[in-house]
Parts: sequence; C-alpha cells; structure tokens
Amino acid sequence: MSVRWVRRAAAAMVLAAACLLCLRLGTVYWGAWRFRQYLVQLAHEPQILELPDDWIRAQVVNRAAALGLPVRSDQVRVQRTGAGLELEVRYVAPVHFALYSVDLHFRPHVSRR
Repeated sequence: MSVRWVRRAAAAMVLAAACLLCLRLGTVYWGAWRFRQYLVQLAHEPQILELPDDWIRAQVVNRAAALGLPVRSDQVRVQRTGAGLELEVRYVAPVHFALYSVDLHFRPHVSRR
C-alpha cells in the first residue's frame, strides 16, 4: 500500500464528512427559511387582522409540524400593534451527529404594519 493511496483515502473521508455535515445542517436551515417565508405570507394575508390569535397560532404550529420543525404553541407570539400584526417564533432545532449534537436556535420575526 502506497502513501499516496492512504492520503487520497483520508482526503475522501474528510470530504465525505464535510458533505454530510453540510447536508444535515443545510436541511435544517432550508426548513427554517421555508418556515419564515410562510410567516411572511401569513402576516400579509388581507383577512389575517380579523382572525383570532389562537387560530393564527394554530396555523403557525401546524405549518411548522408539516415542515418537521419542533415548534409548540407557547413558542409563538402574536402581537397586534395598532393596525398591524407581529409574529415571532422562538424554537430550537436539535441536530444529531454520530459523536456530537448541536442545538440551532431560530427566531423568525415578521411584522405587518
């Protein structure tokens, strides 16, 4: 076995690990981006100001569940400001690797004025 072959195998393993890391983190960030886009869309719907806060909160939690995000109703803040509306969601998305786990904290905030 030559040294060149061992170096190439090690480089391939490092590259594969980096790709796996990017894939695992990328899917979480992609879901967070899609969730924020939904919040923007929801906040700018014409009839949203007439709907009760609990209905809005339930819609946000249901969409998060559909996207696979761990959001509970107590993490969703609906605040009415004059003629506007603010939506804020604070949640933690755990990402587990073979030897390490990390909690990614997200706080999307959308306002309609």
